[in-house]
Amino acid sequence: MLKLAVPDLVSNSYFPAEAAVELGLFRDQGLDVSLRLIFPVNKAYEALRDGEVDIVAGSAHSALAAFPGFRGVRLLCAQSQGMYWFLVMHADFAGVRGDLSVVRGKRIGAAPWVEMGLRRALAEAGVDSEAGDVTIAPIPPPPGGGAMNFGLNAARALEERLIDGFWANGMAAEIATRSGVGTVVFDARRDASPADAFGYTFASVATRASLPAERPEEAAAIVRGICAAQSALRSDVSLAARVGQALFPAREAALITDIVRRDLPFYDAAISRETVNGMSRFARALKLADDDLVYEDVVSAELAPLWSA
Repeated sequence: MLKLAVPDLVSNSYFPAEAAVELGLFRDQGLDVSLRLIFPVNKAYEALRDGEVDIVAGSAHSALAAFPGFRGVRLLCAQSQGMYWFLVMHADFAGVRGDLSVVRGKRIGAAPWVEMGLRRALAEAGVDSEAGDVTIAPIPPPPGGGAMNFGLNAARALEERLIDGFWANGMAAEIATRSGVGTVVFDARRDASPADAFGYTFASVATRASLPAERPEEAAAIVRGICAAQSALRSDVSLAARVGQALFPAREAALITDIVRRDLPFYDAAISRETVNGMSRFARALKLADDDLVYEDVVSAELAPLWSA
């Protein structure tokens, strides 16, 4: 059995991978794949490095947490294009879409490694998180402990005024905005500024470099499963509810179809050279990499013909 780790289970962020498991699309490719929640994302990649899991469906740049310079890891495909988190502020602040200055003096909840995308976007907007213009920090786990789904915790913390805003997934944004508690201030995939924020990172599928090198058919089957999930959801988005009912609490299961419907334009498995170049610029700016990332060292490019199959 292949073990697939996601850093946030009750979310749209890694939904193609979850759908590939729950809809039997990996099984159709001859694979037996199980889902495992490992939060935060750096821990998921450390588990991949240490052989505890075989696949990580997470943010592409976060592979650098466990694989410096992408040595020993490869991206097999994308789950979706573009940086996929939302900056949501409490509605009391009357934030205006695209005005990132609203965070000044505020407390923003964000997960480790995820927060880097926000820090970079704020820096390009003239807000220096390193100089104390804003406090960006993890959110304490919910009472009672248990598995940590960050987006749900972020929405709860905003409602309880433990934070002034959050940088989290589309599920968290949906819960906060539907309840009237929060306002979306920034969405890198749909807002024009900062101009290059779309390309900081993306939702990818990663494995140890040894897997595509030694078991190429298995690597190809993983990609086919992800592509099949993307295609199935594009053809019939109501399938999202079936996946949600299997994995999510009832409230979130009822929301997921609408969220996935909005994400469908970004469901593309391809990883272009420009995508890697954009991530490389981001990684260099955040000092996550000493040198430019080389496409062939990051991506299993031999799988490219499958991305559009």
